[in-house]
Amino acid sequence: MNDYAIICLDNNPISVEQYQSELTPFTGLFDLYCVDSISDAQYTLDFIHERSQIVALVIACHHDALNGADFLIQLDKLPHTKNARKVLISAGKDIQAILSAVNEGRLDHALTKPLPNRMLYKTAYKELTHFILNAESDNLLDYSQVLDQKQLLRAHVDNSMRNFRQGFINDYHQMSDTELAENVIISLYSFFEKKDETRACRTYSPNHLLTREGEENQFLWFITKGEVALFKQDELGHEREVVRHQKGNLVGGMSFVTGEPSFSTAITLTKTHVIKLDRDVFAKVMHSNSQLLPLFTNLLLRHFNRRLQRSITTKLELQKTLESLETTQQQLVEREKLAVLGQLVAGVAHELNNPVAAILRGAETLAEQIQWIFNTHTTAFTEQAATLLHHSMTVSPISTSEERQRIKELETKLPDRSLAKKLVKLNLDNDDDLIEQLNTDKTQATAYVHQLEHYMRTGTSLRSVLICAQRIADMVKGLKSYARTDDERYLTVNIHEGLEDTLVIFENRLKRHHLIKEYADTSLVYGQPTALQQVWVNLLSNAIDALPEQNGQIEIQTRITEHEQRPYLCVTVADNGIGIPDELKEKIFELNFTTKKEGNFGLGIGLSVCQQIIQQHQGWIELDSRVGEGTAIHVYLPLENSESDKHTQS
Repeated sequence: MNDYAIICLDNNPISVEQYQSELTPFTGLFDLYCVDSISDAQYTLDFIHERSQIVALVIACHHDALNGADFLIQLDKLPHTKNARKVLISAGKDIQAILSAVNEGRLDHALTKPLPNRMLYKTAYKELTHFILNAESDNLLDYSQVLDQKQLLRAHVDNSMRNFRQGFINDYHQMSDTELAENVIISLYSFFEKKDETRACRTYSPNHLLTREGEENQFLWFITKGEVALFKQDELGHEREVVRHQKGNLVGGMSFVTGEPSFSTAITLTKTHVIKLDRDVFAKVMHSNSQLLPLFTNLLLRHFNRRLQRSITTKLELQKTLESLETTQQQLVEREKLAVLGQLVAGVAHELNNPVAAILRGAETLAEQIQWIFNTHTTAFTEQAATLLHHSMTVSPISTSEERQRIKELETKLPDRSLAKKLVKLNLDNDDDLIEQLNTDKTQATAYVHQLEHYMRTGTSLRSVLICAQRIADMVKGLKSYARTDDERYLTVNIHEGLEDTLVIFENRLKRHHLIKEYADTSLVYGQPTALQQVWVNLLSNAIDALPEQNGQIEIQTRITEHEQRPYLCVTVADNGIGIPDELKEKIFELNFTTKKEGNFGLGIGLSVCQQIIQQHQGWIELDSRVGEGTAIHVYLPLENSESDKHTQS
């Protein structure tokens, strides 16, 4: 349960569905209640009050049958709703009255149906930000991810500064940075002029190390003259300069105050004069002069504030970059999908011809046989006819060699080869009573066999129609699972089902090749079904393209393995194609790199996208290829074995 709630009042189900869709991004921090009448709205208000929640935003529709405007105005009378932001959505009537209510301050915003796309989201975004700025003071940062981040961060910083300043009598905040630093320098030198047992006042030559990143720091350096650079290590271990400090700045302030390891490495760039303080000396200095503590505290706060501002600016820039990269990646994925679908559609359309033609033929045969059955028989099926109909629907046809052998054996009992062949097809070659009737009363028994043939043809046609229809359904399912829009949600995914769906898509291209499948007992992972389907399509498409014209073979294998005491599912797609030269192995995961021949589909981003998708699922891809022997791609995905995996990937 969240501290705040949002109420939507509208009796139009289509509008409610739009409200829920556009307000979903806020539901992580605000409970959403949708009601369709004034009475339900009152009940919901009581329920919210009982839960000690506060209403942050109320959205109400207004028309002849629903007086949303009056409901909003009445909210001012309740303690847990009087500060709620009120948005009225009108159906186009009483516009003047609604505008008057807005102008008088009784309503905060008014919209008119039909609502443009995301208009409600933008309005709620603005109104909820306004509410939180007035209602919250200590937890503004908690809401900065879904509301106006800049406003909330600015308010958070302002609140922090204001609260701190209230603890001091003098208005040191009115001093400039230079004035404040000069006052601190004068006070510190005045203190150590009398007694400096620890040699706090020091002079360093260039390239002198003050702090080292990750190591414990016991000192605070106050720069009185000179210049110091701070360095941070990147992922490759290279040290990069992040900021420079001059007169009036502090070095080691964060680690000195918190006791944490140094955040960066500090090195003097020039001849530098500093005042070096350990914790004991710092305490003595601060207690020696009642004016020095607020001066130094303000200076320290400004130092941390500058650092916070730099961090916020960097975070916003990184966020913009990340959003840009995510948009670019999604565009690349969609372009690759379209390129793949261009070929898939042609193959699937060709593959659909056979089962569709079989269904049409089966339907025509069924029409003829059912018509014959109704014209010839007025009584119910005989038991033998019913059994034969069921048998022909469920049993696959026998091979020609087996059929010839059974006919040959039956000819010893029934010399008429034509009748013997019919009995074998009807699976009645062991019916001794019928065989005896055919030998003694051939005319009547032959007519009976002819009738049974109609039942067999009926069952066979039904079986053909069912099998072909299921085949079409499987192909459509495989194509839809690949082509549908990705909703980016993490779900429990059965990898084997995803692989089978992908094989259905490529069934036409795999006809002339040999396919081997070896599956493990477990195949459940936690991830994005559509994104993983993209991986299997790309890997299988590449494998098929690499196969030779004759004797091509693809092997798909899944197995359970362990890495760093964590279980993983390894999916291997191997082919006996031409292989990848060593000089190209380092490039195949680069964006826009492709080995496909001119005229083939593909944008050269398939494996690059695959690698990004698998990395997002906390897995990785390995390549094993030899020229002239083939290629194997191994995909490692963490098994769904704990709730922590879900939370980590979400």
